[in-house]
Amino acid sequence: MSKPLEEANRWIRAAENDLQAAEAMVASRHFNWACFLAQQAAEKAVKAYLYAQGVEDPWGHSVADLLRDALTYNAALRDLQPTGALLDKFYIPTRYPNGLPGGLPSEAYSEAEALQARAWALTIIERCRALLTLQA
Repeated sequence: MSKPLEEANRWIRAAENDLQAAEAMVASRHFNWACFLAQQAAEKAVKAYLYAQGVEDPWGHSVADLLRDALTYNAALRDLQPTGALLDKFYIPTRYPNGLPGGLPSEAYSEAEALQARAWALTIIERCRALLTLQA
């Protein structure tokens, strides 16, 4: 296996691990953390795809921006950009009290939001995993 594919597989496994952690956060009713981990899972999955394309150091934390970079290699990923943008809304406010107009992140997110974030992340992971499988 080539070095880019090895690195891609490492990142996709990290994405899958983050998604499992998100599921654990839903089970323990830490919905803000579940949303954040779903965003992280999607971010890592797209970075895995970019590593597989030979990108040496995919930069950034925005899933939507990373997907825009991925379009250089596969225009079929365009339909995931709105989902990436939705997940990006969970990057900062889920963790920091000053990311919200009032209250705490732990009080601001619901189980429904956490489950939706998980579903969005799973969609992105599955698409990226499938593209990696095609390259192997």
